[in-house]
Amino acid sequence: MKNIITILIIIALTVVTVLKLKVNKEVTKNRVYVYDKEKPIKVYARVVTEKPISFRQEFSGNFLPEKEVRVNTEVPGKVLKVYVNEGQKVKKGQALVKLDDSELKTQLQQINIKLKSLNKDYKRYKVLAENDAIPGVKFEKIKDGLNTARAQKKSLMIKIKNTVVKAPFDGYITKKFVDAGAFAAPGVPLVALTDTGKLKFTITVPSEDLDFFTLGQTYPITVDAYPGLSLNGKVVNIGEKGNMSNKFPVQFQVANTKDKKLKANMFGKIKIQPKETKALVINEKSIVGSDLDPKVYLIKNRKARLTPITTGKRFNNFLVVKKGLKAGDTIVTAGFINLFDGANVIPLLAKE
Repeated sequence: MKNIITILIIIALTVVTVLKLKVNKEVTKNRVYVYDKEKPIKVYARVVTEKPISFRQEFSGNFLPEKEVRVNTEVPGKVLKVYVNEGQKVKKGQALVKLDDSELKTQLQQINIKLKSLNKDYKRYKVLAENDAIPGVKFEKIKDGLNTARAQKKSLMIKIKNTVVKAPFDGYITKKFVDAGAFAAPGVPLVALTDTGKLKFTITVPSEDLDFFTLGQTYPITVDAYPGLSLNGKVVNIGEKGNMSNKFPVQFQVANTKDKKLKANMFGKIKIQPKETKALVINEKSIVGSDLDPKVYLIKNRKARLTPITTGKRFNNFLVVKKGLKAGDTIVTAGFINLFDGANVIPLLAKE
């Protein structure tokens, strides 16, 4: 009897637990919020229109010499004398450094002695060969030896000449790397030579501003170090590849002043004068996504459609739209919470 009562109690408890769990499930289900995707979402919107805009741009850059080299030697040797100092102006062909040529001159003397002997042999063997007194191959061997010695002499004379290192162009010595007693070798710089008669002025420009610049066109350039000085720079190169920030190099050729005021690595600016035009303009807060892949929510038939666009110049908090929208289109400017592509919307007039 006790066993029957125990079993009935267990069954009863099981039934109560199941019923309790079922009730809790219903309560939880009723408490969970189920988002209705068909329910319209209130958003703020504006009609896209063309507006008059005026741009004033300023780009900073630096001046670099058009010609700058590290002069080195073509032959190794000990430095006997350095004829120049840093800051010194030099002319093309002027001697800069003298290397020890004593060993080369000794070799030249030896070659001259050899040539003298070979010349005698050549004359003697030539007469014998013409009279068939010796085989022709023997004369050819003497002839080849003579030509080889002549080539060696020519090579030595060039090396001796190159022990005097000369300036390849007019300029200033901007760095001296060696002093007398040092050992010079090919590829190791002796002095740095810089020509600042003409300079390169380089700026980096966002892709949307590249249309400000045209190859061959001249632009006024100011120099930070000389506020009253204005120069003309001619565009000689517009880079074909941008950097990680999507900016492109634009290079100008600039003639230095007569008194060579401009120095390498000075800074300057180019100012683009205001230019008024009309364009489609939207607030940057309307953009969804990154600057590299901008999108907006375009409202059509009370539905929000995520639409890719191409943007242009940025000014204040606004962006010029180049592609993807047209005048009269309505876009979402605020109220993006829960908004998705294809959502039903109730557009409210937004304030800029």
